[in-house]
Amino acid sequence: MSSYRAGFACFVGRPNAGKSTLTNALVGQKIAITSNKPQTTRHIIRGVLHRPEAQLVLVDTPGLHRPKTLLGQRLNDLVRATWSEVDAIGLCIPANEPVGKGDSFIASEIGELKASLVAVVTKTDLVSKKELTEQLMAVSQLGEFADIVPCSAVSGDQLGVLTDVMISHLPSSPQLYPDSMLTDEPEHVLIAEMIREAALEGVRDELPHSIAVLVEEIIPEGNLTKIYADIYVERQSQKAIVIGARAERLKRVGMTARAQIEDLLGKRVYLDLHVRVAQDWQRDPRQLRKLGF
Repeated sequence: MSSYRAGFACFVGRPNAGKSTLTNALVGQKIAITSNKPQTTRHIIRGVLHRPEAQLVLVDTPGLHRPKTLLGQRLNDLVRATWSEVDAIGLCIPANEPVGKGDSFIASEIGELKASLVAVVTKTDLVSKKELTEQLMAVSQLGEFADIVPCSAVSGDQLGVLTDVMISHLPSSPQLYPDSMLTDEPEHVLIAEMIREAALEGVRDELPHSIAVLVEEIIPEGNLTKIYADIYVERQSQKAIVIGARAERLKRVGMTARAQIEDLLGKRVYLDLHVRVAQDWQRDPRQLRKLGF
């Protein structure tokens, strides 16, 4: 009988626990956008980690939160549906922040699931050994975990150990994805996410959830790829913020996103960005559908 294992795992945790950063570090390529703003992740993105004896498919999900809009409700539904289908769940808790109500809430939510539960203490590069020991003790009180693993996505410390632990909880199974595949996310969604990440940088606190991006067209022309995309906001005043004085912000967004997209595609990119207003799109079922939610 083959000892090959393959299956799905996801990292959960409150906002800024390091879930997307950890997913990117384990896969070895940027597939999930990161930001210090809560609810940055909006799509279910699968990253595939290949080992000779196993295939670990990491599912990056939005963070669970108290929904204030229809979009928020849909994201929470998406998260719970994903949790019920994976083989292993890593609860991420930063080493440099006290264990709080948010952590207890998520631990109780996932405690009932069939998946193996692993506590992952992230950001260990930010604390002393003594502080890490105290945090590991506090985390162990949160619930019944199959394993507890401290690690750092930034320094790379213990990432191999975390991968081994997550794989140990996967079922025996044939390979699920081809060797060359690092994500099953369509190219246009990854490109839209890279533009959205660039647009999130430096905007005021009220804007993060109001920004959505739709890639209208991707036209390959030899070694150049032309991309036409629209950045959507909910109000005229937000449009002015995203564009900036003399369109300086929008130019910066374009330059940052273009560099990332060129890395992704391995080609030169011409990026054409427009900012459009879709009034209160987060609450409008028709607009949510158009924007892919």
